[in-house]
Formats: sequence, C-alpha cells, structure tokens
Amino acid sequence: MKENLLSKPIDSAVRIGHVHLKVADLERALKFYCGVLGFELQQRFGSQAAFISAGGYHHHIGLNTWESAGGSPPPPRSTGLYHLAILYPARAALADALRRLVNAGIELDGASDHGVSEALYLRDPDENGVELYWDRPQSQWPRTPGGELAMFTRPLDLGGLLKEAP
Repeated sequence: MKENLLSKPIDSAVRIGHVHLKVADLERALKFYCGVLGFELQQRFGSQAAFISAGGYHHHIGLNTWESAGGSPPPPRSTGLYHLAILYPARAALADALRRLVNAGIELDGASDHGVSEALYLRDPDENGVELYWDRPQSQWPRTPGGELAMFTRPLDLGGLLKEAP
C-alpha cells in the first residue's frame, strides 16, 4: 500500500531560511531595512541586488531590482506576498524595533497581541507587508481546556512596549 505523504508532518527542525523581495529602488530598500530596522549588508551586486541579515548570517533578506526596477507595487486584490515576518528574540528587542520605527516616522498598519506573540505591522517602501514580532514562551501560549491552541487578536499596548526598549 502506498504511504500517504500528506499525513506525515515535516521535520520539526525545518525553518524558513530567507525571503527575497523584488524592489523598485535598491537604495530606498536598503535605507529602510538597514537604516531603520538595523539589518546589516552582507553582500551587494552593484545597483541591482543586496543580501542583508542579522548576526552575520549569509542573508535573511535578499533585495533585487532584476525584474522590478522603477516598478510599482502589485494592485490590491492580487496574489503575492501578504507579509514577511521578522522574529525578534525577546520583547525588549521588539521594543527597540518600535523605537526605531517611531524615530524614523514610519507609521504602523497595526499592532496586536495574539496571545502566542506580540506583533507590529507596517509597509516597507515598496508596499510589502512587514510583521515584526516576538514569540512568548510556549508554556505561556493560551490553550483551550482541551489543550488546543487558542490564539486571539487584541490591541497591543505600544506605550508599554516602548518602555522596554533598551
């Protein structure tokens, strides 16, 4: 009998390694991702592509203009990337990200407490959705009486978060 591969979960060590974004203007994208969010440039290919990361990794985010130089964002109600999510290691690190956004005058689309995580939502200069978040320890995740995950969406106290910025 043929084994149903869809019934087996993927290896629990699998991670999303990086995202590669098409951007209209590489310099503008670098000013946002490196200048505002604080990622570090790892490698650059002239004016067409750059690879950036946190902590010296080869790249968490690739930025390129190969098919998109001078282009416009996709129209509403079209398929594509909803958002990329950047996971911060602790609440204080997310607070630092919020401080950076406030100092740069970047508006948020939203800010939510999901029980399992706290998240900030915004747009990059190319209108790509960006989520900045941290995960609470799994032992603190909300669960139903039956043990199932019980995520929710509530407003995030931005003032309280900012107080934790280093």
